[in-house]
Amino acid sequence: MYVGCHLSSVKGFENMGSEALKIGADTFQFFTRNPRGGKAKEINASDVERFLALAEGNGFGKLVAHAPYTLNPCSETDRVRAFAYECMSDDMRRMEYIPGNYYNFHPGSHVGQGVKKGIELISDLLNRIITPQQSTVILLETMAGKGSEIGGRFEELRKIIDRVEIKDKIGVCLDTCHVNDAGYDIVKNLDGVLKEFDDVIGIDRLHVLHINDSLNTLGAHKDRHAKIGEGQIGLEAILRVVYHPQLQGLPCILETPNDLEGYEKEIALLRQSQYSKK
Repeated sequence: MYVGCHLSSVKGFENMGSEALKIGADTFQFFTRNPRGGKAKEINASDVERFLALAEGNGFGKLVAHAPYTLNPCSETDRVRAFAYECMSDDMRRMEYIPGNYYNFHPGSHVGQGVKKGIELISDLLNRIITPQQSTVILLETMAGKGSEIGGRFEELRKIIDRVEIKDKIGVCLDTCHVNDAGYDIVKNLDGVLKEFDDVIGIDRLHVLHINDSLNTLGAHKDRHAKIGEGQIGLEAILRVVYHPQLQGLPCILETPNDLEGYEKEIALLRQSQYSKK
């Protein structure tokens, strides 16, 4: 099991790699740029080279880059959609410094245009961005379905994927808090949820897990993360997810409300579970 958390990219890749090792992680997630804005820090090629050596030497799994929250590829506003295109295009170029990893983004909110129109706008943007040459796989994140969010249902993600032309560069990141809040019962029926995912999308499209407990009850459509074991999902259900036979080898990224010390404890909790002994 590859497990890690979200780390700050301000000090560069080598620093993130060192922080990951200190807390027992062998993968991590980072924002490609300011999560509430559009500015991206210049990439230091020597920093990346040192990180790649560190990652290879310590058996790191694939990394997960996260697009800023301000991206909305299916906005009703041309300017907002243009911003999403500019950021994601630039991010794809920058991701080639660390080839072969994942780029995750929230599909967006249709803001009253309707789900069908939102799906069309998202997939059209992806078709403008994705190239056969890129080594990065772009991931659609499962969402809680609040407001006019796209991605609260597996069927919506499938419809986006169906419209994407270069399909080997597109996949899904499953967030445990989000699917719980969207109404998928991973506590009492994890096998059923995974079967539904496989039937609708295909389990081979699932590349990353966001591991979060939820402050909300099943189907609340809210999206408020909780520390592992302190929410409505609970530790046992989370452990069944990360040790499920169909999900082995996927990066498990913690996005719980924690500092590094808290992440270290949660990573140890997941690794030391009785499930890992089976």
